[in-house]
Amino acid sequence: MKGTAAEGGGAAVSGGGGASGGRGGGEALISLEGVEKVFEVRRRTGRLRRERQVVRAVDGISFEVPRGAMVGYIGPNGAGKSTTIKMLTGILTPSAGRVRVAGIDPSRERTRLAHRIGVVFGQRTTLWWDLPLRDSYGLARRMYRIPEARFAANLERCVELLDLGKLLEVPVRQLSLGQRMRGDIAAALLHDPEVLYLDEPTIGLDVISKARVRGFLRELNAERGTTVLLTTHDLQDIEQLCERVMVIDRGRLMYDGAPAGLHAVGESERTLVVDLERELPPVRVAGARVVRVEGPRQWLAFPAASSAAPLVAAVAAEYPLVDLSVREPEIEEVIARMYAEGV
Repeated sequence: MKGTAAEGGGAAVSGGGGASGGRGGGEALISLEGVEKVFEVRRRTGRLRRERQVVRAVDGISFEVPRGAMVGYIGPNGAGKSTTIKMLTGILTPSAGRVRVAGIDPSRERTRLAHRIGVVFGQRTTLWWDLPLRDSYGLARRMYRIPEARFAANLERCVELLDLGKLLEVPVRQLSLGQRMRGDIAAALLHDPEVLYLDEPTIGLDVISKARVRGFLRELNAERGTTVLLTTHDLQDIEQLCERVMVIDRGRLMYDGAPAGLHAVGESERTLVVDLERELPPVRVAGARVVRVEGPRQWLAFPAASSAAPLVAAVAAEYPLVDLSVREPEIEEVIARMYAEGV
């Protein structure tokens, strides 16, 4: 992949999903062809001198997302994910290439497109800071000109599934990050968008809230056919929600396929952390290797695409087990392995 992605710009390893993967399987709702975004940055090189440098944030990316698909769009910080999303929403204009969302050029018809998309940026809220959630939703209804009955039905559904009932009268500034995130997701869906862009939708959420949001997104996609493009650093979000994942790094598309294929290409590993009753020699079980030992605690690495259940059963049967947990690989780690293996 190093050669194809770096030299060809839009080339990427395919892991079985391809450009037409996903539940939709037909008409492309999102289309990018050879898209680039270049920024000019002036950096100080001396006391009085500044040098102009060109930063290529997105470098020749091409892909299609069919209607009704749920697609993960992942990569390390600074990879070009947010820049891509901003071009898809019309906030930024591409330096080169062609972008279409629902047949619309986002940068030329941003207002028209706004009625057909929903956007949630993890660290930036679309809600009014000093107003209660309910008032923010009322303002959104007026902005999007949502019919009263449709607005009431959508709000009721979002409040129930995202557990917002006790938060409707609370000013946004008093909400926790996780509560605000749920509030932002609801606001993005009140006008029934065809496509939903989500940037870190489970950030700051506890385990129960994460499960609730994931279940809500699955139901939204299944019942209404809403197309979802999801950026996240949580690989569990991808594995539980998406049939297809795209990896971007340094502005180039590195991988496009199934989540399981991503682990295979990157040869990524999960970690089983085992707490024993006492300090023992390294644990020996088929399918895993000990990578670290500290007193009674041991870390066992095993392929990310494999199930942890057989390992857990083997350790519990053969060793005096007190506790254990499974740690997922970081996205940065998966991508680093891709480079290390020269994929």
